[in-house]
Formats: sequence, structure tokens, C-alpha cells
Amino acid sequence: MIGKLILWSFIAYGATSIIVWGSIFDIPREWIKKHIKFLGKLISCVLCTATWIGFIISISLGGLTNQFFNIHWIPTIFFDGMFTAGIVWAINSFVEFFEESRINTNINESDNETEL
Repeated sequence: MIGKLILWSFIAYGATSIIVWGSIFDIPREWIKKHIKFLGKLISCVLCTATWIGFIISISLGGLTNQFFNIHWIPTIFFDGMFTAGIVWAINSFVEFFEESRINTNINESDNETEL
């Protein structure tokens, strides 16, 4: 069960990252932003994209929520989208924290070098 949660989380984070930031989607992303404003805003937002990725994964893989709760498939899709948005946001916040820490460390090191 934990394995499914971890796999779901990494699939969702990977798909969201590729759609929002991946260079392979640069040209389609720019075209969508230019021609389809709503969808352009959607794929520029990590939380928004992750929600829809969660809906898609839920439909294609049969749902995650129904593994834990005995509920109808429609609420399963909704809750899977919400879970996916939350877990992708959490992973992204974790990654950004360490990216900012690395940047701040590099800035502090270069400040110390210029003082010497």
C-alpha cells in the first residue's frame, strides 16, 4: 500500500514537472499560453497542473482513494486529484527549499571570497 502511494507521488511529480518546466514541452507550452489562455494559466501553475494530473492518473490507473476507502468512483477521482495536488506541492516545496539553501550557501561563499 505504501509502495502505491510512493509510486503515485513520483509519477505525479514527474508528470507535473515535465509539463510545467520541462524543456521538451517549451514549444507546445508557449503555443498553448498564446492561443488558449485558460489552459495556458493551468499549465503554468504547479498546483493546478498536479490536480488535473491526479484526475488523469486516477482515471487511467483505477484510483488510489478507493484502495483505502469504500467509495464510489466519482469521489475517488476528486480525492485523488486533491491528494496529488497536495503531495506534488509538498515535494516541490521540499525541492525548492534545498535549491534556495544551495543558492544562499553559494552567495555566502562568494561574499566571503570577495572580502579576503
